[in-house]
Amino acid sequence: MTAATATLWRREMVRFFRQRSRVLGALATPILFYAVLGFGLDEAFRPATTDGEHRLGYLAYFFTGVVVMILLFTAIFSTITVIEDRREGLLQAVLVSPVSRKAIVMAKVLGGSTVAVVQGGIFLLAWPFVLGHWPGLLQIAAAIAVMVVLAMALVALGLSLAWPMDSAAAFHGVMTLFLMPMWLLCGAVFPMATAPIWMQAIMWANPLTYGYVVLAAILGGAEAPRSPVPLMAAVPVMLVVTVVMVLTAITIASRTRKDGT
Repeated sequence: MTAATATLWRREMVRFFRQRSRVLGALATPILFYAVLGFGLDEAFRPATTDGEHRLGYLAYFFTGVVVMILLFTAIFSTITVIEDRREGLLQAVLVSPVSRKAIVMAKVLGGSTVAVVQGGIFLLAWPFVLGHWPGLLQIAAAIAVMVVLAMALVALGLSLAWPMDSAAAFHGVMTLFLMPMWLLCGAVFPMATAPIWMQAIMWANPLTYGYVVLAAILGGAEAPRSPVPLMAAVPVMLVVTVVMVLTAITIASRTRKDGT
């Protein structure tokens, strides 16, 4: 990490945690979803696990989906600051400095990812109470590693969408139209195996599906819900998607905007 990236990363940390409403919104909204849907559907919705016999309650099934949702919400809140920085003139000041566009993008990606993993880690404290088993150190390390990769991909994707925009309202519209369906159709809300064929095709094409499958396998262990996506294929796809998203964000940030900036 270069000195410029480290400085900008630190600014992202300070800025996010000073804005308590964003911290609350990124963490409280997914927890509210979890409480309402989890308790409401816990007895009515019990997908089969990998052994094909044990039926998983919705509270346990939806746990991984909420972790992914926390990462998604944090990515949204962390990248919308690009639009605010442009309005305030701060972004223009940074762009005309000797700092490279790559350093700016990596600072945003690393900053947003750090906050996302911290917030997701707080929710992971409920792991043994929801899933019924205490995780080992290897499981915890693997879960955090996957969360880091997922967070980087989501923040880079959010940054790619936010960079060309001048309106926060437009960004929220894109989020509602694009990012939320990605979460809904990755297996977080309902199993891919029980979805209609046409919807399964969309879920196979959804890059977030592969990260969800890996994280669900780690968190659920033997009680992870069945998925048509092989775990050995999901891991490399997740890594490739993250690299592509980061490179895409750097490419978009390096282009000249239509207004000449």
